[in-house]
Amino acid sequence: MQDIARRAGVTKAAVSFALNGRPGVSEPTRRRILAIADELGWQPSSAARALSDGRAGAFGLVVDRPAHTLGLEPFFMQLLSGIQGELARDTTPLLLTMAHDQQAEMELHRGWWARRTVDGVFLMDLRVDDARVPLLERLGMPAVVIGGPLGTGTLPAVWSDDAAAVNTVVRHLAELGHRRIGRVSGPAHLRHTAVRTAAFDRAALRLGCAGLTLEADYSGESGAAATRALLAAPPGERPTAILYDNDVMAVSGLTAAQALGLRVPADLSVVAWDDSALCELVGPPLSALSRDILAYGAQAARRLREVAAGAVAGGEQEASRPELRLRGSTGRAPAAVQPVR
Repeated sequence: MQDIARRAGVTKAAVSFALNGRPGVSEPTRRRILAIADELGWQPSSAARALSDGRAGAFGLVVDRPAHTLGLEPFFMQLLSGIQGELARDTTPLLLTMAHDQQAEMELHRGWWARRTVDGVFLMDLRVDDARVPLLERLGMPAVVIGGPLGTGTLPAVWSDDAAAVNTVVRHLAELGHRRIGRVSGPAHLRHTAVRTAAFDRAALRLGCAGLTLEADYSGESGAAATRALLAAPPGERPTAILYDNDVMAVSGLTAAQALGLRVPADLSVVAWDDSALCELVGPPLSALSRDILAYGAQAARRLREVAAGAVAGGEQEASRPELRLRGSTGRAPAAVQPVR
């Protein structure tokens, strides 16, 4: 500020008024000061700004999923791109870090808020009994849950209707004549997994189908193992269609089924959750639940910006609902179940 004041021939106070957009200097003087600041490469100090107005000018996201699944899962990378794309509109940085469990994540949140490292956080992968929600409520830390709307307490949430998406898939498969439908889920402790499982069981019962869910961890290895377990049942009892909770497991499940000698979709229909390029690169291409994940992330970022600025915190915003995109991996139920090689 002293360098700028000397170059502009004004006081440091005038420089402060100009750089912070406050009254006290004429418009020509403000423009001259800003031009000199730009020429000198001046940037605001986030630490100094936090001391003066209590704002860090950044948001945070802690992820406690296994690292080996994050790098392979298109959903997370698209969601992160949507968040970052929205925050880039006003050059708000995103502080992203990983934690090995929920307790470590909560300690990070406490530290961030005590030091005012961030102005708010995104909360992902809500659990059935999630201790992070009451912690953030006690801290008064601005936060937006990506998921819900159940279990979010007083925190605002941006969510997608998983139950409606499950109903769409099960109804489609039932209309194709499938009466034994399997599902390979994500971790059972996650709130959205519980919502999907309950919706899957209800839809199967309502439509006269036998539904069986096996838990996995979103990785390709677990998806293939769960597929082989489902297909190990006797021919009259094993599923003729399988819904996977993410695209990575669906691709691995497809490969595992074909390795067992089953034809897709003649012997087995396959549906993936969260459409991605992976679903179109395999043979046959996978039918999938498709949603605009970039827009989902951007919506969450806009909501957190509003909450951090003092908007009313409560309330949920529903994102666009997933739509079933049909490709070559779904077909009519086989008249006779083929033996597994």
